[in-house]
Amino acid sequence: VEGDDMADPIADSARAILDGHIVLSRELAHQNHYPPIDVLASVSRLLLDITSKYHQRMVNIFKDYLAAYHSAEDLINIGAYVRGSNRRVDRAIELIDRMREYLRQDVDEAVDLESSVRQLREVVGEV
Repeated sequence: VEGDDMADPIADSARAILDGHIVLSRELAHQNHYPPIDVLASVSRLLLDITSKYHQRMVNIFKDYLAAYHSAEDLINIGAYVRGSNRRVDRAIELIDRMREYLRQDVDEAVDLESSVRQLREVVGEV
């Protein structure tokens, strides 16, 4: 969306009729994070129809930790976050480097669905 205006009426109408939407982030691109997909802002309406319950669980755990990290990121960056004050954030801090690596992909890198789910399980470390 031009100007990153997600409230633009055309973008809003498109999201309403599509099976989902991928939100690209300039901030991630500036951090040399490619593809610069903001997974927390992106939505797949087909996820439940095309993935297993196990895969969905792994996605939800991953997104929960990523959201926990983002909610505390400012405190973490300035050194104000106190370890032990929130177990989810503590775990997210432990996982953030692996989560970021999982979300990056070289242009010539190909990963099949089975490998992607296995890697996702390895990142979150829960089954």
